[in-house]
Amino acid sequence: MKTMFRLLLAALSALFLTAAPAFAQAQWDNVPRIVAIADLEGDYDKFADMLRTSGLISAQNTWIGGTAHLVQLGDIPDRGPNTRMIMDLLMRLEPQARRAGGHVHALIGNHEAMNIEGDLRYTDPREFAAFATRNSARVRDQYYTRFIRNLRRNPPAGGLPVIDAAYRAQWDAEHPLGWVEHRQAWSPTGYYGRWIATHDAVIRINDTLFLHAGLGPEYASAQRPLMNNDVRAALRGRAPATYPTIMSSTGPLWYRGLSQNPEATETANLETVLRSQGVARVIVGHTKVTSTVLPRFNGRVLIADIAVPRGHSDPHAFLIMENGAWITVHRGQRVPVTAATPQATCDYLRRIAAIDGDAGPVAELTRTQCAANAAAR
Repeated sequence: MKTMFRLLLAALSALFLTAAPAFAQAQWDNVPRIVAIADLEGDYDKFADMLRTSGLISAQNTWIGGTAHLVQLGDIPDRGPNTRMIMDLLMRLEPQARRAGGHVHALIGNHEAMNIEGDLRYTDPREFAAFATRNSARVRDQYYTRFIRNLRRNPPAGGLPVIDAAYRAQWDAEHPLGWVEHRQAWSPTGYYGRWIATHDAVIRINDTLFLHAGLGPEYASAQRPLMNNDVRAALRGRAPATYPTIMSSTGPLWYRGLSQNPEATETANLETVLRSQGVARVIVGHTKVTSTVLPRFNGRVLIADIAVPRGHSDPHAFLIMENGAWITVHRGQRVPVTAATPQATCDYLRRIAAIDGDAGPVAELTRTQCAANAAAR
């Protein structure tokens, strides 16, 4: 499989030359308003609704957020059909926000990395269709010719397959129209791949650390600019200079410990992260736990990836910071994130559950978690 990916990337690489320069800044202070939105997974309509609900964009999709900072926590692509629309909107909003004194942070998640690297296990077929044009059949034929040429020059260990009409039909099924253009655009020097590789994986705004997944003990004290440089290098096909395992399960794109590990066993790591990064809390996506923003560790970790089980509607939940206080927007209603104690966390979850009619995943979590807290007292 890796050999096949290398062959595919080799066939694309000649179309692109240089990568854009990386941004150096990884922290911002005195930001008056922050909007944090986690994993979008190709759902453009949900994203646009969140941006309008938070007052960041107009009905015409232009920036009206002033000096606010939008933090998109990564995982724009996969599982849904409209990743390209989301990225195009973010690319338009970035300069508009800067001119207004604000900022758009599109952080790098593991699914951005997977798409750049050619891991398309979770890519919705409609994503390829979004790149198809009237010339796609010709583009695919040309790519197939290059692919077969490379395959014959670099045969797999098991030998060359039988390259006949049946092989081509199977190959076409695995490479629908628009696939080649998708891979060109997502290559490290393609239109979207190059744009993603100019962004950060880990940033600090005021007293809050933002990243897609989390930091394991290996990276709890790591320097943000160096982590960002290494992630960008890896996406561009270069070896990370400082942290060789930055793309591993303990790094900022993949680590799930802050969201999944028992708090008793993860507290020491979290405290190292908070102390070393100079923050009061960490906000992450990546791991779906329940159908709203979930506080852990007495509010020192906020999980903003939203789980929507089959049969339940998406609450379009996300976070806003105003006047120094964090608020969850859940089904358009604002709920202050008061989670400094286990009891306060339960009160927060009960308010969210009430918005859902005391039914669904949050209500169930509230009953189990808060009952356990009461029994422990």
